[in-house]
Amino acid sequence: MAAYLARRVLLMVPTLLGILLVSFTIIQFVPGGPVEQLVNELTHRGAAGEASSGGGSGVAYRGAQGLGPQEVEAIRRLYGFDKPAIERFADMVVRYARFDLGDSYFHHRSVLGLIADKLPVSVSLGVWSFLILYAVSIPLGIRKALQDGSRFDVATSTLILVGYAIPGFVLGLLLLVLFGGGSFWQVFPLRGLTSEGWEQLPWYAQVLDYLWHLVLPITASTVGGFAVMTLLTKNSFLEEIRKQYVLTARAKGLTGRAVLYRHVFRNAMIPLVTGFPAAFIGMFFTGSLLIETTFSLDGLGLLSYQSVLRRDYPVVMGTLYLYTLLGLLAKLLSDLSYVLVDPRIGFESVDR
Repeated sequence: MAAYLARRVLLMVPTLLGILLVSFTIIQFVPGGPVEQLVNELTHRGAAGEASSGGGSGVAYRGAQGLGPQEVEAIRRLYGFDKPAIERFADMVVRYARFDLGDSYFHHRSVLGLIADKLPVSVSLGVWSFLILYAVSIPLGIRKALQDGSRFDVATSTLILVGYAIPGFVLGLLLLVLFGGGSFWQVFPLRGLTSEGWEQLPWYAQVLDYLWHLVLPITASTVGGFAVMTLLTKNSFLEEIRKQYVLTARAKGLTGRAVLYRHVFRNAMIPLVTGFPAAFIGMFFTGSLLIETTFSLDGLGLLSYQSVLRRDYPVVMGTLYLYTLLGLLAKLLSDLSYVLVDPRIGFESVDR
C-alpha cells in the first residue's frame, strides 16, 4: 500500500505541472490582458477628466494621446510582465509549492484571502446539495429497483427526468417568481445567505434564517441531479438482484430484507461509495455561476467568472491550481475507498 500511495503521489506532480503549463501558455496568447485593460482604463479616465475640465477654458483635448511608453512599462513591471514567460512560470510554480497564490490585480488582496471570503457561499451550496442529493437518490433508487416496472417506478422516473431536463437557473428563476415575491408569494428571501441584522439574532434564529435563505438555491441546484444518481442506484441494485448468489440465498430461506441488506446492499453500493470523495469535494469547492447570479450569492463561481473577464490571472491560475490539486486528491481517495469497500481488490495486485 505504501508503494502504491507513493507512486500515485509522485504521479500527481507532473500532472499538476502539465495542467498549469498548458493553462499558463494559453493565457499568454489571450488578447486584452491586465496591462492592456489598465492602460485602456487610465486612458479613458484621463480623456473623460480632460474633456469635462477643459470645456470652457480653451484647453485642447488630449485624451486620445494615451499613456507614454514609460507609463506602460511601469504598468508591465507592476504586473511582472517585464520578465520572460519562462521565468514568470518558474516563479509561479515555486510560489504555488509554498501555497503562495499571489495577489489579485483588481481586488488588491491575496488570492487565498479572496477564496476564503467566497467559500462560505460555495460550501453552503455544495455541502447541502451533496447531502440532500445522496439522502434522497439512494433510498429512492433502491425502492425503484425493488419495484421495477411498477407505477411508482414509472411515475418517479418521469418526475426526475423532467427535473433533469430543466436547467438549474431556469428553475431558480421560476422559484423566484413563484415564491420570492416576483408575481405570486413572498415566502423566501431573494438574495444572500443571511438577513440584515443576522448577527443580533439568537443562535437558533440565526440557524433558521440561514436555512431559510438556502431553500430556493439548494432546490434549484439539486433537482437536476436526482435523475443521474437515482438511476445509477437503481441499475446497480438491479444488476446485483439478478445475480445467481441472490437466488441461492433466497433458496436457502433468507427473507427479502435479509438478502437485500446482507448481500445485495454492500455489492451494489460499491460504485456509489467510490464516487463519494470526488463528488463531495467537487460540490464543496466549486461554485455554480448561474445559481449564484440568480440568487445574488457571491461565491467562487462568480469570482472565477469575473476574474476571467478582467484577466485577473493570479485569481484564475490560483483557483485552477487549488481545484486541480483537490481533484487529484479526490481521485486518490476514490481509489482508496474502492479498495476498502471491496475486499476482492488489494494494493498488492495493483502494485504488480
